[in-house]
Amino acid sequence: MIIWVNGAFGSGKTTLVDELHRRRPDALVYDPEHTGFVLRNIVREHTGDFQDLPLWRSQVAGMALDLVRAYGRPVPAPMTLVDPGYAEEIFGALESAGTTVHHFFLDVPAHTLEARLDARTVVPGDAERDERVRRWGKAQIPRCVAAASALRPGTVRLDGERTTGSLADEVMTYLS
Repeated sequence: MIIWVNGAFGSGKTTLVDELHRRRPDALVYDPEHTGFVLRNIVREHTGDFQDLPLWRSQVAGMALDLVRAYGRPVPAPMTLVDPGYAEEIFGALESAGTTVHHFFLDVPAHTLEARLDARTVVPGDAERDERVRRWGKAQIPRCVAAASALRPGTVRLDGERTTGSLADEVMTYLS
């Protein structure tokens, strides 16, 4: 099964996946962002958002599917995915291949997201790049918050202002 944890930048996706992995150490954590980093270094002509690359979407679905097939273990994936067409493309490919996809969306108000992004360091030792990454994440907040009203059927909305432990408890009830 795929456990996709979605939400805006700063919503707590990675923190929640880390807690789920602590509770299910057999799980294989897959961060689709790393696939984007690889493609960004190979494919230079793109919009600035690697999700716009059709190759990223097919590679993400393929890697997640291959991990499930090869190892037969749960695959939690922390990744912001708010374009409905892209979500359908990835989740549809996984489901068409017979893989169960549990989709969770961390719902967090814009002001909380902004405060969380301001408080974190993404690129230690490179203040200029860190600020660029922070600005980019903050610029995505309106789009990510708006996406909460157009989630695909079956998505479980989670109150991202709750504690990580209580969120993990809730997610675990869907996985048993």
